[in-house]
Order: sequence, then structure tokens, then C-alpha cells
Amino acid sequence: MEPRQDRKLFLGPRLRRLRRDLGLTQATMAADLGLSASYLNLLERNQRPVTAQVLLRLAEAYELDLRAFAAEAEAGGPASLAEVLADPLFKDLALSKFEVSEFAEASPGVAEAMVRLYRAYADRKRASELGALKGEAVEGVVTTTDWVRDTIGAHRNYFPELDERGEMLSAELGPGSAEEVAAALRSRLLARYGIRVQVLGTEAMGNALRRYDHHRKRLFLSELLGPSGRSFACAYQLALFEGAGPIDDIAARAGPPDAAARSLLRVSLANYLAAAVLMPYGPFLAAVEAAGYDVERVKSRFGVSFEQGCHRLTTLSRPGARGIPFFMLRIDPAGNVSKRFASASFPFARFSGACPRWNIHASFRVPGRIVTQIVETPDGERYFTLARTVRRPGEEAGHEGELAIGLGCELKHAGKLAYARGLDLAAPLVTPIGPACRICERPECPARAAQPVSRTLVVDDFRKTVSPYPFAPG
Repeated sequence: MEPRQDRKLFLGPRLRRLRRDLGLTQATMAADLGLSASYLNLLERNQRPVTAQVLLRLAEAYELDLRAFAAEAEAGGPASLAEVLADPLFKDLALSKFEVSEFAEASPGVAEAMVRLYRAYADRKRASELGALKGEAVEGVVTTTDWVRDTIGAHRNYFPELDERGEMLSAELGPGSAEEVAAALRSRLLARYGIRVQVLGTEAMGNALRRYDHHRKRLFLSELLGPSGRSFACAYQLALFEGAGPIDDIAARAGPPDAAARSLLRVSLANYLAAAVLMPYGPFLAAVEAAGYDVERVKSRFGVSFEQGCHRLTTLSRPGARGIPFFMLRIDPAGNVSKRFASASFPFARFSGACPRWNIHASFRVPGRIVTQIVETPDGERYFTLARTVRRPGEEAGHEGELAIGLGCELKHAGKLAYARGLDLAAPLVTPIGPACRICERPECPARAAQPVSRTLVVDDFRKTVSPYPFAPG
């Protein structure tokens, strides 16, 4: 069955979320779009479809990437829902891609609820299995980390009020070198809050990298932290004090399910503000654009690490001053994902690690070096990616390959990147990749680690293929 060309587009929840992210009232957004407030209210409640004319007005007023806005980028997007419904639990339903996509587009709120419910189910199942191994009963599971990750993802990793506060604080600290900014941070902590910063050895700090003593008003930092880590720790402590208002407001609007989720969200938001202080939006965007988004060239100027700079690149979504929409992934040598951020659509699975054909894994073989790759996902989209290993703070020298950072964007932006210079972007060498193996339908993949749940294996006694799980293409 072919998709209908006249299918109506209902984007109410996404439109409402965009308005709230921008801090606008319905009346203000309606005026920006040349609509009545009552009509915008109908759009937000999915009682009217979003027309092409409204989409164009949205793009003009707020500089939106219309494809990202109208298609993916949310927890309830078609790709996320398809991944959930690829679970063997639903195999007998034989749901088509079109059916799943149509549902996600028509009812994104319900689709997101299904994704959250599935995550809770999957986490509870894993916890129950672990409890069974230990001979324990598991009553419930709180997926705090995933809840916070989804909340940040719902904002496309962009919080304008924190960026504004970060620019204000940076201006008050004054211009200067990275060392001068670090000294200004310490001076402000002491002058305004009576907090002294002290670096201690591991015998006193143990496995802690940062510790704040409220009673003695001391911020203790481990000697294991380098200059960038120490500056970030001071900026984080300052963010907790001077950004408490907007941080608490954002956390309250998010509606955390429990105290742990609220605390972790506040920590994440304070980290965001700390980055905005050290890398204020306007100066940082100007610097990376002038450098062709070469993080290595600008990180010393702002006194940050490669990872901190890459993370900041995923937050540059200010209307009227947008950077390239990047996604970022951080993995360990086993492929476990510990960070996942994106300012636009993210081409990888949510419930597992990265495709083994993506060279973020190969970066472990060349520690500290940038490796680049152009990849193509099953839907035909192409992305320029780069990867490099980093060392976790506190690790001994020689363990540089402990973590790997993957950074990428749509191929159409690659011409602006220093990392892509010298490559033939018109006719590039492309590596086909996919999401998690169990939902990837690329046939004859030598890196496949699992049978796709939507396909039946083709078993031949007299023929062996490059794939350990051969199946007939659909």
C-alpha cells in the first residue's frame, strides 16, 4: 500500500513544545505567524492540520529545520516507535513501516507514551532478570537517566534562558585568556559566596573529582583534573548559585517523576550553564565558524576539552544564529553509550549502541587521532561523521582509548567543516550503516550480530554467505 500524497500533517504537541521552548505565549506566537490565537490553539490540540503555509511561516519566523520539525527528533518519532515495535513481542502483528509512520505522525503524544512505556518495560525486565540471578525480587524500576536524557532531547538540547544567563555571566567575568577566565571564576566564587577553591591530592579526595563543603565554604578539586576540568568545576559551582532560578523553572516545567530525576536534571542543566559561561553562545559560534568547526583549534581559546567543545556544538540552535545541527555520541570500548545528544534528528537506535560499521569503534585503534567517515542510513540519508578517543578524568596515562566521541551532521553541511577538506563531497565514498542489528534490514551485512526481527532467516545447507544471519531482502 502506497502512502497517500494528501495525508494531513498534525503536529500539535511539537508545535506546543516549540512555543514553550521559545518562552512564547500563544498570543505572541500567533502574532509572529500571522494567525489568530484561537486558530493556533486548535493547531496545538491537533484539531486542525498544519498547512504548508504555516510550516513556511514557522521556518521564516524561527529558522526551523522543517524536515526535523515535521518528522523526527522526538521520543515518539517514527524511527523510535519502529524500534519499539520491532521487539519480538509484536512480531505477530506484522506492522508495516507506513502504518507505524502514519501513527507516529498523527498521534506523536501517544507514540511518545508508547516509547516511554516500552523503556520502562525493558528496564524492568532487565532488572527482574538481574534480581533472579541474585535471588531477589524486583518491585519496580525508576529509569532516572533515561528520563533526563529524553527531557533534554525533547528540547533538542537547547535551553535559551541558560544561554542568555551564560552570556551575561561571561561578560561580567570579563574578556581574557582561558587562564584569566579561570582566575575570574575563582574570584567571583570568593567575592560573592565566600567560597575558596582548593586542589587536593588523591589521598584526600579518594575517587571524588569535585566536592563542595557547604559548612567550610570550600570547593575541593582533585589533582587528577586538568586545567579544563578545574575551570569547568568552578563554572558548575557558580552555575548552581547564579543559575538557580532558570534551572529550577525548567526542572519544574519538566515535571520530574521523583526526587532523583529532579536532582539529575538540575545537575545536567547546571552543566549546560557552566558550558555556556565558558563558551558563551555568540563568541563560541563565531569562533567555530571561523575555524571550520575545528574543535581542536578553538578549545584552548575557551579553556575546554575536546569533549566539552563537541558537546557544546550540539547546543547551537538559537533562532537567527544557528550553528550546524550536530549529533554526538560517547561510547566505551564495549559499545555502551554514556552520552547521546542531538540538535536535530539522530540517525541511530535509542535502545542499544552504535552500528559496528560506524568507525567510532575503529577510533580506539588510533587513540587521540581524528577519523572521519561518510555514512548512509537505510532511509538514504547521508551524514558526515568524525570520531576521536578521549580519556576519562582520573584515568592513568596510557588509557587514552577508554572512551570515544562521535560527532556528525547531515552531509549537506560538510562543506563548512575543516575535517571534510580534501574529500569529494559530490561523489563521496559512503559506508552503509544501520540502527541496532535487530531492526536493521540491510541484507548481506558481514558485521551483523543479530537476526532482524522483521525477516525470516534463509538457511541453506549448501551455501555460506558473508552474513552470519542471511535473509531475503524485502
